[in-house]
Amino acid sequence: MTTRRTILRAGAAAAALPLPAFTFAAAWPDRPLSIIVPFPPGGTSDVIARLISGPLGEMLKTTVVVENKTGANGAVGAAAVAQASNEHTMLLSDMSSLAINAVMEKALPYKPAQLAGATMLAYSPHLLCTHPSVPASNVKELAELSRKKPINIASSGIGSANHLGAVEIALASGMKFVHVPFRGGAQSIADVAAGNTQLVLNGMLATLPLVQAGRLKLLGISKRSRMALLPDAPTIAEQGIKDFESGTYQGIAIPTAMNKANAERLAAALIAVIRIPEIRAKLAAAGAEVMTSTPKETSEFLAAEAKRWSGLIKRAGSQLEGNA
Repeated sequence: MTTRRTILRAGAAAAALPLPAFTFAAAWPDRPLSIIVPFPPGGTSDVIARLISGPLGEMLKTTVVVENKTGANGAVGAAAVAQASNEHTMLLSDMSSLAINAVMEKALPYKPAQLAGATMLAYSPHLLCTHPSVPASNVKELAELSRKKPINIASSGIGSANHLGAVEIALASGMKFVHVPFRGGAQSIADVAAGNTQLVLNGMLATLPLVQAGRLKLLGISKRSRMALLPDAPTIAEQGIKDFESGTYQGIAIPTAMNKANAERLAAALIAVIRIPEIRAKLAAAGAEVMTSTPKETSEFLAAEAKRWSGLIKRAGSQLEGNA
């Protein structure tokens, strides 16, 4: 069984390997490629899509266009890719949210079987942050504060990985909360930075700049161990949320109907691009790790995430949207 940890180890090992040589058939791609990001500009998926689009286009000798198709926790963008009738459209998304959609939504605008994993690209942990005015410096203090007045938790959408991760923290700590969903991570962190909502659990790549600018206060990191980039920031697990680990696992999904040879060429190019030293360095500086996988490993990861979060959804029951 492929787990999040085994893919991370594989990605770290692959990052040290030399770039392969490629011989691409001239017939493909024969038109611009589209990377569909199912969330608004400024979020983790969007940041990575725009980081790789130029080099990917150079490698495949075509133009790569990034399109934001938002709504329904990424389901609108996923549907656009699942139903694409060409060989030139892919989805770049948080793969956990993609897996959760298949569990939570009973009326998706596409069938999960219409999408296939191509490769993972990167992992960055979630950062648990409040507005600087919130008088709490850790999870315990936040839970105590919430018993006086429930905490508003912003997220990138109902059923997103950061929504469910925040619910898991709330249930384990006894935090009283009300969920406030947005159409993407960028909007949720902006709302907390503005002081309209109090708490957010969001991908480090998009959130760290607001922490560094003093617009968000960092309470914890969702990795099992502390990070060299933020050595003084405690993990959420060491604050009493036993074994807690989450994050944004960015990857590429393609239509199942895509020609196998073209899909293999695309996956190989994506892996080569994400391993370019300059791109890897930019990701590392923002707290993200290169994380690549085979299509089989990507599918196993999606299955493991669906199992994990479906268990939490059952435990949470009516408390998914709040318990105040």
